[in-house]
Amino acid sequence: MRIFVAGATGVVGVPLVKELVAAGHDVAGMTRSPSKVDLLRELGAVPVVCDVYDSEALVAAVVDFGPDVIVHELTDLPDDASRIAEFSQANSRIRQVGTRNLIAAAQASGVSRFVAQSVAWPVPGPGGAAVEEHEQAVLAIGGVVVRYGMFYGPGTYHENDLPEPPRIHVDEAARRTVPALRARSGIITIVDD
Repeated sequence: MRIFVAGATGVVGVPLVKELVAAGHDVAGMTRSPSKVDLLRELGAVPVVCDVYDSEALVAAVVDFGPDVIVHELTDLPDDASRIAEFSQANSRIRQVGTRNLIAAAQASGVSRFVAQSVAWPVPGPGGAAVEEHEQAVLAIGGVVVRYGMFYGPGTYHENDLPEPPRIHVDEAARRTVPALRARSGIITIVDD
């Protein structure tokens, strides 16, 4: 398949791109950071530098690649876990506006398969409303919502310890996301057993 991964250089994006390329798929990896183009090439993906908030450029990038599936792994979180609260509004925006823009790009390009990340725990306050809006938008177009547990492993906030459940190793999360590309519309929860 031809797979467009938005958020391809993120914590789960990198191992997911590796999994998809290893399985023989043609992958376009979207990042907003030009400095990450070489990483995407090393992973075997076609680099796409685009900001999800530039809807016109996003539609053009998706249409140009012509994917069979769009995978939405975008978040807007800090590298330092102690700053998560500061990024709450930005992360909510990516779940709301970013998701709407990716869905519009999917529709403009005729892509019928859409897989989007979410979380497997309740998010309080406005962030929870953003998660709900994000998930409902994905389900409304017949997409698949993948609810991940808290990530641990390389590149995560929990590289050397285990977070409270629900949790999932980031490499296992990537591996278990691949079957979601062919799943029926609905919610899939990916956590440790």
